[in-house]
Amino acid sequence: MNIYTLAAVGIVTAVLISIVGQHKPEFKIYLSVAASVLIVAAALPALSPVLTSVREFADKAGLSGVYLGTLLKCLAVCYIGGIAADICRDAGETAIASKLDLAGKIAITALSLPLWKDLLDLVITLAEQ
Repeated sequence: MNIYTLAAVGIVTAVLISIVGQHKPEFKIYLSVAASVLIVAAALPALSPVLTSVREFADKAGLSGVYLGTLLKCLAVCYIGGIAADICRDAGETAIASKLDLAGKIAITALSLPLWKDLLDLVITLAEQ
């Protein structure tokens, strides 16, 4: 699907949420989640050339696969956490959304610890020379 189709899905869903919300507010979140899943699933194939390019850049730069894997995991955490937090905000649960944002930041910090260790080891090695 192209961005125009995805935009149309988003706009139609927003209108449906407005209409349905007046009569059955409990269904608003279901529509929001369904549209979010559909839009993200339709957009995911566009990531394939991006991932291929990132792998090529990493190979040219001589980066370890560990670094690339960590980068991709961090990006996934950002996207998944952001989408989940946005859905919670749409449902009016801002407290849960902010906790999801915090959990994502903690997960990224934990995922990046090996990179920080390698960077510190490199700095120490360079300082000793």
